[in-house]
Amino acid sequence: MTVGIMIELLVAFLLVLTIGYCVTLNGRLKRLRNDEEALRATIAELITATEIAERAILGLKATAGDCDKNLTHRLKEAERLSSELQYYVTQGDGVVGRLVKISDAVRNGTNKTVAGGERTHVRHEPRFDAEDAEYPRMSSKYAEVGPMHAAPQVEAPRSLKDVAAATSERLTAIRQKRGYAA
Repeated sequence: MTVGIMIELLVAFLLVLTIGYCVTLNGRLKRLRNDEEALRATIAELITATEIAERAILGLKATAGDCDKNLTHRLKEAERLSSELQYYVTQGDGVVGRLVKISDAVRNGTNKTVAGGERTHVRHEPRFDAEDAEYPRMSSKYAEVGPMHAAPQVEAPRSLKDVAAATSERLTAIRQKRGYAA
């Protein structure tokens, strides 16, 4: 064998190796292109999912804003009702104080009859404890004894049951007027 044939055999062998490597490289490139197609499809799906998520986030923001406005409105309404209830509680405390004064006056003896058959109205200064210091004392002009017509005109004393029933009816009417449950 001559050197020329050996060189040609070596070149042929190297060409066969190159062709084999090219076939392998071609297969890898086809797989890369297929992966590129799958990657493009994945990216397209990801973009679509991102757009859907952005729309959902905008919807959630709008809903959160509406909830915030609604909650703010309800909180203001609750604060208003709380202050209104506080007002009614304060008014109720005043009514209780007046009822205590009336009951003390009744216990101490009012509406006594004088010798001429004329009814007089006797009011005594009610007893006050340290707890009752917030209620003002009755003026001294009611402590004097005199004819009934000299005293200011007030309703005839009613029983505590009647007063409680009338107060309950008034509270029920107020609740119904305001739309609260009775």
